Formats: sequence, C-alpha cells, structure tokens
Amino acid sequence: MKITKLLIPFLFLSCSLRAQTPDSLTIRKIFDEALGNGHAYKNLEYLCKKIGPRLSGSTNAQKAVEWSKKLMEEYGFDKVYLQEVMVPHWERGVKEVAYILDGKTKTTVPIAALGGSIASPPGGITAQVVEVQNFEELKALGENAVKGKIVFFNRPFDAKLFNTFQAYSGAVNQRGQGAVEAAKLGAVGVIVRSMTNVNDNYPHTGGMRYQDGINKIPAAAISTKGANMLSQMLKDRKSSGIKLYFKQNCKTLPDALSYNVVGEIRGNVTPENIITVGGHLDSWDLAEGAHDDGTGVTQSVEVLRILKSLNIKPNNTIRAVMFMNEENGVRGGLKYAELAKQKGEKHIAAVESDRGGFTPRGFTIEDSPLALAHFSKWKSLLEPYQINDITSGGSGSDIEPLKNAIPEIVLIGFKPDSQRYFDIHHSSNDVFENVNKRELELGAASITSLIYLIDRYGTK
Repeated sequence: MKITKLLIPFLFLSCSLRAQTPDSLTIRKIFDEALGNGHAYKNLEYLCKKIGPRLSGSTNAQKAVEWSKKLMEEYGFDKVYLQEVMVPHWERGVKEVAYILDGKTKTTVPIAALGGSIASPPGGITAQVVEVQNFEELKALGENAVKGKIVFFNRPFDAKLFNTFQAYSGAVNQRGQGAVEAAKLGAVGVIVRSMTNVNDNYPHTGGMRYQDGINKIPAAAISTKGANMLSQMLKDRKSSGIKLYFKQNCKTLPDALSYNVVGEIRGNVTPENIITVGGHLDSWDLAEGAHDDGTGVTQSVEVLRILKSLNIKPNNTIRAVMFMNEENGVRGGLKYAELAKQKGEKHIAAVESDRGGFTPRGFTIEDSPLALAHFSKWKSLLEPYQINDITSGGSGSDIEPLKNAIPEIVLIGFKPDSQRYFDIHHSSNDVFENVNKRELELGAASITSLIYLIDRYGTK
C-alpha cells in the first residue's frame, strides 16, 4: 500500500485523536515525568557508589536500609517504616585462588565461592577433577570414580532458548544442589560453571545449599573461559594428568537483625486494599548490585514518587517495599507475607521488579487466568510504549510468599528484555555504569502505568 505525503499528517492526527482518553493522557504524563524529571537514576547512583555491595547481614546492607528509609521520608510518603527480620550473615573473606595443575605447570583460573559455602581447608584443596554435565551422569559414575576428587559441573546455558531466564533455570540446579550430590559420593570439593551465556573471565556467584546428614564440601563458581579451558585440558590429557587447586576463606556467622523498608501512599477510597511494588535491597558482594536489584529498588520508590508528583490520588493504598535477603534466603519476603497475614491485610496485587533495568517489554501474571484476561484489555493503552507483552509466567521470589498468606492476591513480574541480564548477573560486572538511564526510567514509568490501571480497574 502506497501512502502519499498528504495522507501522513492526517493519519497521525487520526491516531492521536483516537488515543486521547483520560487513561492514555495519564499514562502519557507518567512517562513524561519519568523521562523528563526521573529520580531513579540518581538514586541508583547513590545506592551503588555511596553504599555499594550489600549482602544481608553486612554493614552496607544496614546503610542501605537507613538510606532508603530516609529517601522515602524526604519524598513525603504518607507512611515509612521498617519491618524487623533476622537474616543469614555469610562473608566471603580473602579473595579466592585457583589454578589448574598439569604436571608442574600452573594455570590460574578465576573462581568465586558460592554464597553459603564453607571455606576450604587452610592450605586449600588439590585433587583430580571429574567433569560431569548433570546429576544423572554423576550418579552413573559412582563412588569409586568420584571419591576424593573435585566434581566439575560444566553444563552450559542452552543457547537455543530465546528467554535467558529459561536457560538459567535449566542450568542453575548444579549450582544450588551440586555440592550435596557430589558429597554423597565422597567428593572433596565442587566447581560449577558460571551461570551466564557469555564467554568471559568473570565468575558469577550465587546461592548454594547443604543438606543435613551430608558432608559439607567447599563449592565455587568458575568463569566460563576457565571452565572451557579446564574441560579441554581434561579431554586432551584424558583426565589422569590434570588436578585442580582452590582455596577460599568464606564463613557463616550467626543470623543478623535487618529490615524490610516500606513506604506507602494511602488510598483515598479503599485504603484497606493494598497494591505492593518491590525489589530487593540486598545484593551479592562482588559488585554494586546495580541491575540485581538496585534497579528494582529504585523503580519501586519511583512509582510512589511519580504518583505523588503528578498528584494522582490512588483509590487503594500503594506500598513500595525494599525487601531484605532475597539473594540467600528470601527472609524479607517471608516476613512481609507473615506480617500481612497476621494483620489481616487485604492485598489485591503485588508487582516485583527483579529482572534487571533493561528495556521494558511487559509483564508476567502468575497463576491467574482471570487477571491475565483482564490485564490484556489494557494492551492498546500500553502498546505505544511497547510494554504490551502481557503473558502468563512467574512473578518474583520476594512476593511469591504472599500467595500462601493471601490466596486471592494477583502476583505480577515486571518483564524487561532478558538478553543481556545474565552477562552481568551475580558478577563483578553488575555496576552502575552498566545501567542505561533511559531504560531504567522507561521501566519505572511502565510499572507505574500498570499500577495506575490496577488501582483504577482492579485485577479481574
């Protein structure tokens, strides 16, 4: 179809006239405020550069609590308060060391202890290496092949999966459960390929678990380049001549007192109804926790700031929550749900932003076909901002406990583009410089727009 130059202005005018509804005008104002006067980026810079890494139980985690409470008080939200929660306190200690031993030749490889791991013996561990792709392969080898060795889990992300979170889900059990499965067969240590789809020299940490009654062995992530090198050397030498040395100095201290930080704008019509938006305040210790989850934290605060700045008076109470301890325990999310149930609070919806601050695409609705159908009616309002990808899917670790406490709640995950997230996830690359200002602001506006629509029209 050929469109003449004379028709183009008419077509744009026609589209513009059709779009001028009260809701579309409000959403336009929300995006204008976020993009023209946004605070999320400067707040993120402060969190990353003035506070930095903030693993639960740490001094920096407490600084982040104090800062986010003060920030929301300065914005003049109707209520700002803390929720006490006891959290795990794990420390990495002196930087880890690892190298491959090929006869007398030492080749250094980058590793990072997995969160929750025990330390190696003071002199480190030196042992032959058994490479496996999964637990089934490990079990098939049996105790005779594994006892006294270091198990090397080397299953990569499935590059054919478009959704990188699916690729992560398909690989992450070797990180979480690998030490237990290897210890059952007498292994003395575990090395896990980093959870990323890029080939680099930055190890990606993350949580791991032990099991009562099973010997605890030290566990670390190895960079993908290091994993590829180790795997190739094992193949070239047929394993027998290759050993690995690694030393780590981590420790687990007694649980520490910390806090969720909560800010509210009280509803004008049904204040007893609560819509929660949140991210997690804690982060791993290798970097600044910029995308994971400084972006989610600052976007959540920004939702309330935008509503207040535009004098949008919500029908329901809108609550921003900075959850503590998502990375290695989800204690903050569990405590928030526990208190909500104890108080008999009526939560109608919760939105979590914990997939990075990249270009927004839409939202996932967890286990609620009625809400999914209802939200899909808003696609025409969201389409101009390219956030109309509304599908069934998971929400987020911190808000999921609310489902057990308040079964009628609708849980929603903010969905940015996922292609770059695992390039930096849980690694030393997760720094402020790797966050794009405009993408962050677009995400804040997107979440605010959805919450505006939920507040106005409900969830079903």
